[in-house]
Amino acid sequence: MPMRATEGVILLHGLCRTSASMSKMEKALLKAGYYVENIDYPSRSASIEELSDEAIDRGLSEPNMQLCSCVHFVTHSLGGILVRSYFKRHSIKRLGRVVMLGPPNRGSEVVDQFRGWWLFRKLNGPAGSELGTNADSTPNQLGPVNFELGVIAGDRSMNWINSLLIRGRDDGKVSVERAQVGGMNELRVVHVTHPFLMKNRGAIEDVLRFLKHGQFKSYTATGNSSTRGMCSNASPQESLTCEL
Repeated sequence: MPMRATEGVILLHGLCRTSASMSKMEKALLKAGYYVENIDYPSRSASIEELSDEAIDRGLSEPNMQLCSCVHFVTHSLGGILVRSYFKRHSIKRLGRVVMLGPPNRGSEVVDQFRGWWLFRKLNGPAGSELGTNADSTPNQLGPVNFELGVIAGDRSMNWINSLLIRGRDDGKVSVERAQVGGMNELRVVHVTHPFLMKNRGAIEDVLRFLKHGQFKSYTATGNSSTRGMCSNASPQESLTCEL
Protein backbone atom coordinates (compact mmCIF):
# COMPACT_ATOMS: atom_id res chain seq x y z
CA MET A 1 0.00 0.00 0.00
CA PRO A 2 1.39 3.46 -0.86
CA MET A 3 2.11 5.57 2.20
CA ARG A 4 0.42 8.90 2.80
CA ALA A 5 1.91 12.04 1.27
CA THR A 6 4.84 13.22 3.37
CA GLU A 7 8.51 14.09 2.89
CA GLY A 8 10.72 11.81 0.83
CA VAL A 9 14.46 11.50 0.27
CA ILE A 10 16.21 10.25 -2.86
CA LEU A 11 19.69 8.82 -2.23
CA LEU A 12 22.35 8.81 -4.95
CA HIS A 13 25.63 6.92 -4.45
CA GLY A 14 29.02 7.78 -5.91
CA LEU A 15 31.14 6.54 -8.81
CA CYS A 16 31.81 2.77 -8.91
CA ARG A 17 29.51 2.32 -5.94
CA THR A 18 26.04 0.81 -5.52
CA SER A 19 23.00 1.65 -3.44
CA ALA A 20 24.37 -0.68 -0.75
CA SER A 21 26.94 2.00 0.13
CA MET A 22 24.06 4.25 1.23
CA SER A 23 22.24 1.60 3.30
CA LYS A 24 23.27 3.02 6.69
CA MET A 25 22.07 6.48 5.61
CA GLU A 26 18.86 4.92 4.31
CA LYS A 27 18.11 3.24 7.63
CA ALA A 28 18.67 6.47 9.58
CA LEU A 29 16.35 8.42 7.28
CA LEU A 30 13.64 5.76 7.46
CA LYS A 31 13.89 5.80 11.25
CA ALA A 32 13.51 9.60 11.16
CA GLY A 33 10.20 9.20 9.32
CA TYR A 34 11.12 9.91 5.70
CA TYR A 35 10.11 7.81 2.74
CA VAL A 36 13.40 6.83 1.10
CA GLU A 37 14.28 5.79 -2.44
CA ASN A 38 17.86 4.48 -2.54
CA ILE A 39 18.70 4.56 -6.26
CA ASP A 40 21.08 2.08 -7.83
CA TYR A 41 22.46 3.39 -11.14
CA PRO A 42 25.27 2.20 -13.46
CA SER A 43 27.71 5.01 -12.69
CA ARG A 44 30.40 3.90 -15.17
CA SER A 45 28.13 3.40 -18.16
CA ALA A 46 27.29 6.90 -19.43
CA SER A 47 27.81 10.65 -19.18
CA ILE A 48 26.79 12.71 -16.16
CA GLU A 49 23.80 14.17 -17.99
CA GLU A 50 22.55 10.77 -19.09
CA LEU A 51 23.04 9.24 -15.65
CA SER A 52 21.30 12.13 -13.91
CA ASP A 53 18.21 11.96 -16.12
CA GLU A 54 17.91 8.20 -15.79
CA ALA A 55 18.51 7.97 -12.04
CA ILE A 56 16.58 11.02 -10.86
CA ASP A 57 13.61 10.54 -13.21
CA ARG A 58 13.36 6.97 -11.94
CA GLY A 59 13.48 8.11 -8.32
CA LEU A 60 10.85 10.79 -8.79
CA SER A 61 8.53 8.41 -10.66
CA GLU A 62 8.40 5.80 -7.89
CA PRO A 63 4.74 5.53 -6.74
CA ASN A 64 5.38 6.36 -3.09
CA MET A 65 7.74 9.24 -3.98
CA GLN A 66 5.04 10.71 -6.21
CA LEU A 67 2.83 10.97 -3.13
CA CYS A 68 5.44 12.95 -1.20
CA SER A 69 4.68 16.64 -0.90
CA CYS A 70 8.40 17.44 -0.59
CA VAL A 71 11.39 15.58 -2.04
CA HIS A 72 14.91 15.99 -0.64
CA PHE A 73 18.19 14.58 -1.98
CA VAL A 74 21.19 13.15 -0.12
CA THR A 75 24.18 12.28 -2.26
CA HIS A 76 27.70 10.94 -2.07
CA SER A 77 30.43 12.22 -4.40
CA LEU A 78 29.36 11.90 -8.08
CA GLY A 79 25.72 11.72 -6.95
CA GLY A 80 25.89 15.41 -6.06
CA ILE A 81 26.98 16.34 -9.58
CA LEU A 82 24.03 14.35 -10.96
CA VAL A 83 21.69 16.51 -8.88
CA ARG A 84 23.35 19.72 -10.09
CA SER A 85 23.15 18.56 -13.70
CA TYR A 86 19.50 17.58 -13.40
CA PHE A 87 18.30 20.78 -11.76
CA LYS A 88 20.32 22.92 -14.15
CA ARG A 89 18.00 21.57 -16.86
CA HIS A 90 14.79 20.68 -14.98
CA SER A 91 12.72 22.01 -12.10
CA ILE A 92 10.14 20.52 -9.74
CA LYS A 93 7.94 22.43 -7.31
CA ARG A 94 8.34 19.70 -4.70
CA LEU A 95 12.13 20.07 -4.43
CA GLY A 96 13.21 20.38 -0.81
CA ARG A 97 16.74 20.42 0.60
CA VAL A 98 19.90 18.77 -0.69
CA VAL A 99 22.89 17.47 1.25
CA MET A 100 26.01 16.47 -0.67
CA LEU A 101 28.78 14.42 0.97
CA GLY A 102 32.24 14.74 -0.61
CA PRO A 103 31.00 16.22 -3.90
CA PRO A 104 33.59 17.19 -6.55
CA ASN A 105 31.67 20.41 -7.11
CA ARG A 106 34.70 22.07 -8.68
CA GLY A 107 36.31 18.87 -9.89
CA SER A 108 39.22 16.85 -8.56
CA GLU A 109 42.94 17.08 -9.29
CA VAL A 110 43.04 13.28 -9.20
CA VAL A 111 41.00 13.23 -12.40
CA ASP A 112 43.30 15.85 -13.95
CA GLN A 113 46.27 13.57 -13.34
CA PHE A 114 44.86 10.23 -14.42
CA ARG A 115 41.99 10.69 -16.89
CA GLY A 116 44.35 10.32 -19.85
CA TRP A 117 45.22 6.80 -18.72
CA TRP A 118 43.40 3.93 -20.41
CA LEU A 119 42.98 2.11 -17.09
CA PHE A 120 41.40 5.15 -15.44
CA ARG A 121 38.87 5.51 -18.27
CA LYS A 122 38.06 1.80 -18.10
CA LEU A 123 37.56 1.87 -14.33
CA ASN A 124 35.66 5.15 -14.11
CA GLY A 125 33.74 5.39 -17.38
CA PRO A 126 32.59 8.55 -19.19
CA ALA A 127 31.29 10.31 -16.07
CA GLY A 128 34.58 9.90 -14.22
CA SER A 129 36.49 11.66 -16.99
CA GLU A 130 34.14 14.67 -16.75
CA LEU A 131 35.21 15.51 -13.19
CA GLY A 132 38.40 17.49 -13.80
CA THR A 133 39.18 20.93 -12.39
CA ASN A 134 39.50 22.71 -15.75
CA ALA A 135 37.05 25.48 -16.61
CA ASP A 136 35.23 23.37 -19.19
CA SER A 137 34.74 20.32 -16.96
CA THR A 138 31.12 19.39 -16.30
CA PRO A 139 31.02 20.50 -12.64
CA ASN A 140 32.55 23.88 -13.51
CA GLN A 141 30.09 24.42 -16.36
CA LEU A 142 27.00 23.93 -14.20
CA GLY A 143 27.26 27.23 -12.32
CA PRO A 144 25.82 28.09 -8.89
CA VAL A 145 23.07 25.95 -7.41
CA ASN A 146 19.52 27.28 -7.24
CA PHE A 147 18.31 25.06 -4.41
CA GLU A 148 18.91 24.85 -0.67
CA LEU A 149 22.20 23.00 -0.23
CA GLY A 150 24.41 21.81 2.60
CA VAL A 151 27.84 20.36 1.79
CA ILE A 152 29.72 17.94 4.02
CA ALA A 153 33.42 17.65 3.16
CA GLY A 154 36.00 15.31 4.64
CA ASP A 155 39.53 16.33 5.65
CA ARG A 156 41.01 12.91 6.43
CA SER A 157 42.85 10.96 3.73
CA MET A 158 43.95 7.35 3.65
CA ASN A 159 45.33 7.71 0.12
CA TRP A 160 48.60 9.66 0.35
CA ILE A 161 49.29 9.28 -3.38
CA ASN A 162 46.07 11.08 -4.28
CA SER A 163 46.57 13.63 -1.52
CA LEU A 164 49.94 14.65 -2.96
CA LEU A 165 48.03 15.79 -6.06
CA ILE A 166 45.34 17.74 -4.19
CA ARG A 167 45.78 21.28 -2.88
CA GLY A 168 44.76 21.96 0.71
CA ARG A 169 42.81 19.73 3.06
CA ASP A 170 41.23 16.73 1.35
CA ASP A 171 39.49 13.41 1.88
CA GLY A 172 41.73 11.47 -0.50
CA LYS A 173 39.57 12.26 -3.53
CA VAL A 174 38.25 15.82 -3.24
CA SER A 175 39.60 18.90 -1.45
CA VAL A 176 37.50 20.83 1.04
CA GLU A 177 37.83 23.86 -1.25
CA ARG A 178 36.65 22.06 -4.37
CA ALA A 179 33.70 20.46 -2.58
CA GLN A 180 32.15 23.91 -2.31
CA VAL A 181 29.94 25.58 -4.91
CA GLY A 182 28.33 28.96 -5.40
CA GLY A 183 24.85 29.31 -3.94
CA MET A 184 25.27 26.70 -1.21
CA ASN A 185 23.92 27.49 2.25
CA GLU A 186 26.48 25.93 4.52
CA LEU A 187 29.68 23.86 4.65
CA ARG A 188 30.46 21.26 7.30
CA VAL A 189 33.96 19.73 7.52
CA VAL A 190 34.31 16.35 9.25
CA HIS A 191 37.47 14.35 9.94
CA VAL A 192 36.43 11.44 7.72
CA THR A 193 37.90 9.94 4.55
CA HIS A 194 35.97 9.95 1.25
CA PRO A 195 34.72 6.33 1.11
CA PHE A 196 33.19 6.52 4.61
CA LEU A 197 31.52 9.93 4.65
CA MET A 198 28.03 8.52 4.05
CA LYS A 199 28.53 5.90 6.80
CA ASN A 200 29.88 8.18 9.52
CA ARG A 201 27.50 8.65 12.45
CA GLY A 202 28.28 12.34 12.88
CA ALA A 203 27.79 13.03 9.17
CA ILE A 204 24.46 11.19 9.22
CA GLU A 205 23.33 13.31 12.18
CA ASP A 206 24.35 16.42 10.23
CA VAL A 207 22.28 15.24 7.25
CA LEU A 208 19.21 14.74 9.42
CA ARG A 209 19.65 18.16 11.01
CA PHE A 210 20.01 19.95 7.68
CA LEU A 211 17.01 18.24 6.10
CA LYS A 212 14.85 19.22 9.07
CA HIS A 213 16.16 22.71 9.85
CA GLY A 214 18.24 23.87 6.88
CA GLN A 215 21.42 24.10 8.97
CA PHE A 216 24.11 21.80 10.35
CA LYS A 217 24.57 23.49 13.71
CA SER A 218 22.45 22.44 16.63
CA TYR A 219 18.93 23.80 16.32
CA THR A 220 16.91 25.23 19.21
CA ALA A 221 13.35 26.46 19.38
CA THR A 222 14.65 30.02 19.52
CA GLY A 223 16.97 29.52 16.54
CA ASN A 224 16.24 30.52 12.97
CA SER A 225 15.46 27.60 10.70
CA SER A 226 16.16 28.32 7.04
CA THR A 227 13.23 28.20 4.63
CA ARG A 228 14.95 29.17 1.37
CA GLY A 229 14.19 26.66 -1.34
CA MET A 230 11.83 24.54 0.74
CA CYS A 231 8.69 23.12 -0.84
CA SER A 232 5.83 25.53 -0.47
CA ASN A 233 3.44 22.66 0.21
CA ALA A 234 5.75 20.61 2.45
CA SER A 235 4.04 18.86 5.32
CA PRO A 236 5.38 19.66 8.79
CA GLN A 237 7.09 17.19 10.59
CA GLU A 238 42.59 4.72 -4.49
CA SER A 239 45.03 6.57 -6.98
CA LEU A 240 43.36 4.96 -10.00
CA THR A 241 40.45 3.68 -8.03
CA CYS A 242 36.96 5.00 -8.44
CA GLU A 243 34.66 6.41 -5.73
CA LEU A 244 34.14 9.96 -6.95
